[in-house]
Amino acid sequence: MTRLGDSVARASALLAQDLSSDSTVEQLLTETKARRYLDLTDLSAREQAELIASRTVEVLPSPERLAERIEARRAEGKGLHVKLGIDPTATDVHLGHAVPLIVLSRFQRLGHDVTLIIGDFTAKIGDPTGRTTERPPLTDEDIAKNLATYREQVRPFFDFEKVSFRQNSEWLAPYTFPQLLALLAHVPVSQLLQREDFRNRLAEGSGLTMTELLYPIAQGLDSVALECDVELGGADQLLNLQMGRKLMELEGQKPQLVVTMPLIEGTDGTGAKMSKSKGNYVGLTAPADDVFGKIMSVPDRLMEPYLKAWTEWTDEEIAFALTRVAEKRLHPMDLKKVLAGEVVAALYGVAAAMTARAGFVAQFSKKSFADVESLPVVDLAEHGAESVAAVLAKVLEFQPSASAARRVAKQNGLRLVVEAADGQQNVVLTEAQAIRPLAEVVGEVLESGEFADPGTVYLKAGRKIAELSGR
Repeated sequence: MTRLGDSVARASALLAQDLSSDSTVEQLLTETKARRYLDLTDLSAREQAELIASRTVEVLPSPERLAERIEARRAEGKGLHVKLGIDPTATDVHLGHAVPLIVLSRFQRLGHDVTLIIGDFTAKIGDPTGRTTERPPLTDEDIAKNLATYREQVRPFFDFEKVSFRQNSEWLAPYTFPQLLALLAHVPVSQLLQREDFRNRLAEGSGLTMTELLYPIAQGLDSVALECDVELGGADQLLNLQMGRKLMELEGQKPQLVVTMPLIEGTDGTGAKMSKSKGNYVGLTAPADDVFGKIMSVPDRLMEPYLKAWTEWTDEEIAFALTRVAEKRLHPMDLKKVLAGEVVAALYGVAAAMTARAGFVAQFSKKSFADVESLPVVDLAEHGAESVAAVLAKVLEFQPSASAARRVAKQNGLRLVVEAADGQQNVVLTEAQAIRPLAEVVGEVLESGEFADPGTVYLKAGRKIAELSGR
């Protein structure tokens, strides 16, 4: 049996046990944390290709071709040359950014050669992917500042001692205008305009700049310079990655394979991609308790994609756990606590994950929110005339906007919690209620006759809670 097979056997035995038990969860996290550093070189070429493909959107031309390329390199006594390009556009990195690095780490542990390309040249152009306007270019000072912290933030997911770093200014800065014209003669404009974001912007009259049109060319030249076997990127980067294949063919090289990864949905459950601007992200430098709590706040439906994105669990292990949930042999909350523990363990270690788990249970498993210190309070006399969504966005700042609050309601994540002598009762608020005045909604709920002696009322959006006073 392979080393991965041995680990899966041990973890599967634990997954079949009581996952509300701290001791069982600690053993499981210890096993899966160790798997992040497991030597995977004993896997066959087919098993390697299957492992990579299981966490991707696409492997182009196919996983079978990836296995063939691995076999061919092995026959030469080499590994694949795999690259991932990063643009140093921000100093803060979140879990969404970690997804390609986790896949890159697997390639690394499978015995392949990995190169991280620092897009210091392309950062001065600005990647237009998914944008409605041109991204402001960065200066050399911006790039240096952003790179200074990036490496430390993503270190938990990647072994930087076994990676080659290259800056694409090495080959793009000396590239001459005649060389560029000769290359562009073989690239139809229609191919560049296949990008949906480009078409949308033209349709809206926003326009495009020539630098944006040239960005895919610049990224493709990275692959030509390094003669890559495989390039990784997000699913939204597919056309850029395919440009690399085309340019390699034009240069007489064997085209790289393309591996695309999913864009991870944010923690607010609205369907939007994880993004700092939307406030639906988990920062890699956030405290362990905050990381654990944010993962616990996500809708249950996100457990499967999050398990696939940030853990080393196999498809079989994930399917087994979700089947237990579906058959009501495992509570969804217990599985979500394991998921939150996995993320914290990756960033801070198993001991920190267990401490965060204990802290979450102590705070949010209480019978009364009155036992929880420092809850924000909304005075209905002052804010009752405002809509529920507006209160969540503007008064409490629980959501980045009123429309985001409405989306939370649409996902059944918005509720009133009424405390009485006999415990708590939850009332799920609809999207229609989210746009009505808060005081009216509270009044209707309390007058419904369901509560004999209502006490304190709380407004809860995901994991965030506020007390309502002055009714």
